[in-house]
Amino acid sequence: MARPRKFNEDEALLQATRLFWNKGYEATSMTDLLCATGLSKSSLYDTFGSKRDLFLAAFEAYRVERIRVLRSYLQSRPTAYDSIAAFFQMVLEHAQAEERPFGCMSCNEAAEMAPHDEEVQKLIERDFDGMENAFADAITRGHTDGSIPAHHNARQYARFLNATHHGLQIMARTRTQVNRMDDVLAVMLRTLKGDD
Repeated sequence: MARPRKFNEDEALLQATRLFWNKGYEATSMTDLLCATGLSKSSLYDTFGSKRDLFLAAFEAYRVERIRVLRSYLQSRPTAYDSIAAFFQMVLEHAQAEERPFGCMSCNEAAEMAPHDEEVQKLIERDFDGMENAFADAITRGHTDGSIPAHHNARQYARFLNATHHGLQIMARTRTQVNRMDDVLAVMLRTLKGDD
């Protein structure tokens, strides 16, 4: 009979995700992972497999949670426009928080791994597609509630929001001046509302 595990697998995955998000795949050592998760080497390998397997599981967990949070924000206000604005305001607040990893794990790994790793590239594409679809759904809702001009093509504007989001995340990763990110957000929101 197998011995029961004496650790929380979800918590270990969360700690590994934070570490990969902060340091990237290449800079994260097995020693780092063992310290962050509190697991022994045998427990880590028995549970998650290789470092790469753990990274892929962590990245997938990050992607699923991010889409869940995005969709929740995009339904959080009475109008789609206000919901989109609330989501981007949260992005800026997180970008300014010192205790959080900087930037977006997808953006970070798009630069680090996607150019030479097809499996990671596909995960990033799924993440970007999920975000684009969520934004497109919100813009369509905005057409219905009147908060976003009906002539704004939902798919095109969803891609614009997605690109803006990822640009802000890269700016956050470089710890750029906050007023620059505020300016990007102000222009994006005016454009979305049709004020430009």
